[in-house]
Amino acid sequence: MSEVKISAEPRTEFGKGGARRTRRAGLVPAVLYGHGEKPQHIALPAREFAAAIRHGGLNQVFTIDINGASGTTLALPKAIQRDPVKDTYEHVDLLIVKRGEKVQVDVPVTLTGEAARNTLVVHESTTLAVVAEAMHLPSGFEVSIDGLEAGTQVTAASVTLPSGVELAVDPEFVLAIVSQAQTAEQLEGTEPAAEGEGDEAAAEGASEE
Repeated sequence: MSEVKISAEPRTEFGKGGARRTRRAGLVPAVLYGHGEKPQHIALPAREFAAAIRHGGLNQVFTIDINGASGTTLALPKAIQRDPVKDTYEHVDLLIVKRGEKVQVDVPVTLTGEAARNTLVVHESTTLAVVAEAMHLPSGFEVSIDGLEAGTQVTAASVTLPSGVELAVDPEFVLAIVSQAQTAEQLEGTEPAAEGEGDEAAAEGASEE
């Protein structure tokens, strides 16, 4: 994954009021930290940041050019707050990274194909934690469940990792479970009794005694 260059402005207003004003100006409040550096409060252009995330995913590496600062800084989003109603970015924590260093990230996992008939696939986790070089982070993994029978577990070991990428979890970490789906007969057999039926049956049993 290649880095995306993005401009940033130093942020001097803090608190909820300052954050609201920053967002109204079309910017996203952010903090840049890591590698022993003093945290820097900055504001990112909202449209450019959103476009980069849509294209590269949550593990997109940014080359940040802060207005008034000398040089640029490589950074990786570590925490992103979003407004679930407006679908906008509220705040971003950015971790400073260096070329050649390895970092741990959560990578999205997509299941492909169809499991065997009469089965139900239960997702236990939609992401997988891995360690990779900061400038070569995978954007996502695909795991085939085609034809898998009930009782099968899809684990971290099922994921084919690119060269240089290592698991950050136990290989037996469960991503999904293929279980037996209930048949129509089983579902009918578990239907609750209609209101009053249970009382009537109890009354009949008592009268027979």
